[in-house]
Amino acid sequence: MKRTAPQTAAIYVSAVMLACFTVAPLLWLVVMSVSAPTDLTEVPLRWIPSEFDISRYAALLDIDGGSGERFLYALRNSLLTAGGATFAAVILSIPAAYAFSRRNASMVLLFAFLATIMMPPITYILPLYSTFSKFGMLNHTATLVIVYTAMLLPFATWLMKANIDVLPVEVELAAFMEGASTAYTVRHVVLPLALPAIAATAMLSFLVAWDEFFYALIFTNDQSAKTLPVAIADFSAGRVTDYGVIASVGVLATLPPAILAICFQKFIVSGLVAGSVKG
Repeated sequence: MKRTAPQTAAIYVSAVMLACFTVAPLLWLVVMSVSAPTDLTEVPLRWIPSEFDISRYAALLDIDGGSGERFLYALRNSLLTAGGATFAAVILSIPAAYAFSRRNASMVLLFAFLATIMMPPITYILPLYSTFSKFGMLNHTATLVIVYTAMLLPFATWLMKANIDVLPVEVELAAFMEGASTAYTVRHVVLPLALPAIAATAMLSFLVAWDEFFYALIFTNDQSAKTLPVAIADFSAGRVTDYGVIASVGVLATLPPAILAICFQKFIVSGLVAGSVKG
């Protein structure tokens, strides 16, 4: 159906408004990160910096500096925890999703998995804390990887199942008729077809783990295991808060997931759409 001129104009205006609404906070974060401290406290607010100050970025990327050491350790910990949990969740979700999609595993079990996502984190925190404390696993990156994997697995399984459902089952049947085992078929037939779904699942799981704050706050207490969300909170917890430093940390913290999203944009879109076209 051909759009009328007012409809086309309304679509473009809506798109521009949505883009402004989404991008404006990020632009303001960038402006804050390069503004002089006096600009950030001036009334009325100065939208354009009187001078561009990038010294905060230099300080944050200096491993020998106090704030730089805290930031780089937190960045390393976030990469390890989010990357490790994403890898484990994707690896475990593939056979689980295949069982639900092709082997008629009980959907009650899948819905039970999904129900765990609805529970508030505070529900699990006491038994988890007691268990990890008993085994001496508090303040360890591996602990966060375990917790994040358990948190991501239901969502990853559900998303992978939705995408495996729409794959042509005839290709798998042909492999079985040739004598292939289930493991061989999943590895050499299903996984190549499900690459967009795997990329979308990995990307969304990484974003969830990257932004997680509550468990990281409870289970870590120094820079050997603290992640970026907790480190950013620490930067704002002093008696004198430097909003420019917090903004600089925020800008640098958005770069890894933003780069990944740009690199895998094609796979993310096709992976998310594939599960919605099952007729």
